[in-house]
Amino acid sequence: MKKNFPIIFILITLSLVGIIYIQINWIFTMVENKQEELHHKLIDVMKEVGQELMDQKGISPNPRSLRFNPGTTWRPSDEFIKELMKPPTIAEKFSVNEIDDKIKKSFNRLGLKDTKFEFGVSADVNLLTYEKKSKNFLTALEDTVHNLTAIYLLQVSGGYDMDNLVPAETLSVIVPNYKNIVIRQMYWKIAGVIFFTLMIITAFYITVLTLLKQKKLSEIKNDFINNMTHEFKTPLATISLAVDALRNEKVIQDRNKSDYFSGIIKEENKRMNKQVETILQAALMDRQELQLKLQPIHVHNIIQEVADNFLLQLQDKEGRAELQLNAKNDLLLADEVHFTNLISNLIDNAVKYSKDKVVIRITTHSTNKNLVIRLEDNGIGMNKETQRRIFEKFYRAHTGNIHNVKGFGLGLSYVKTIIDAHHAKIKVESVVGKGTTFTLEFPLAKETA
Repeated sequence: MKKNFPIIFILITLSLVGIIYIQINWIFTMVENKQEELHHKLIDVMKEVGQELMDQKGISPNPRSLRFNPGTTWRPSDEFIKELMKPPTIAEKFSVNEIDDKIKKSFNRLGLKDTKFEFGVSADVNLLTYEKKSKNFLTALEDTVHNLTAIYLLQVSGGYDMDNLVPAETLSVIVPNYKNIVIRQMYWKIAGVIFFTLMIITAFYITVLTLLKQKKLSEIKNDFINNMTHEFKTPLATISLAVDALRNEKVIQDRNKSDYFSGIIKEENKRMNKQVETILQAALMDRQELQLKLQPIHVHNIIQEVADNFLLQLQDKEGRAELQLNAKNDLLLADEVHFTNLISNLIDNAVKYSKDKVVIRITTHSTNKNLVIRLEDNGIGMNKETQRRIFEKFYRAHTGNIHNVKGFGLGLSYVKTIIDAHHAKIKVESVVGKGTTFTLEFPLAKETA
């Protein structure tokens, strides 16, 4: 698992990066194609509308009439006749609304329904002046970055005798924010790509987390097996030696020695039973089959009783327990057995992870709704990483130069489970080399008359 994990991680990462890269390129390519398609459709619109305008405009002269005074002998000049015979321009022939309607119909026919546009008709091939234009045409014309512009030269088909009389005109059509139009057309495709890409990323994330969890569980399993082997091997070896001693003739004849070795067997047997009970308790909590027998308990009495049980262990380390039980109200609705084990585990932890002359200080105070219990020690302390993980099952902190700490790493996990089961809170504060403080906050029981 340890060897394969980096390889699996690298392969999945490369695959994910490759898929995302291909998807992004595909989106950009698709957007470019759609923009090109829009451009071609706009050109088709221009051709269709331009041809329609020229066909409907015709090249017949303007119906102008001249009035002469009676008796005049004036003859019109050639220039005047040319001006008279000159066909009307698009701007003269069609109104803004008529041109707008023709462009809109062409847009609808070519699949560009509801596409906004602006237009202008110019009789100047240099596009300096526009005789007919839509309301926002000039504003749209200035933005060449976001708007798509197409220009069509309006010309009469060749073969007419009066070609030279027809003015050169251009039709300009602008589609504002054409990129947004393309994106709106592709909205569901882009949304689908993003959605499925996020699903792939999520699957990758879950896969990595699962692999890390499996790796962690594998390490925990190995540590647990090693700890369990050590915890059972020592008492079994002690029992074996004690049994061999009891078979000795001298020991058999000496009542005191027989009682001594029998006592060792009994104590080691109790120790093994305790370890088995701890493992079974952990399995029970895993299956969420923990059932509390809630009853009113006075916390001060339990703390005093548990502290007395650790008196001998504290004396071995030249230590002491200082109790400052100042809470005015110490009545809780709790499971007495589990609450006792909780306090016992915290004190046992403080004793185990300490050097000589350990001092454990337990203080209590009460608020309107809660009972607060603080348990402080002057032990080896914990770093931030250990503080974050101490309530994890089977986790055991590195003990530095303290090598006699035994157990399965279930004590504080059990404490956290009991805390949660009682709807209480626990907080840990620690400084390496100075000690650790656990703060417990339990809801007070409502006193009944």
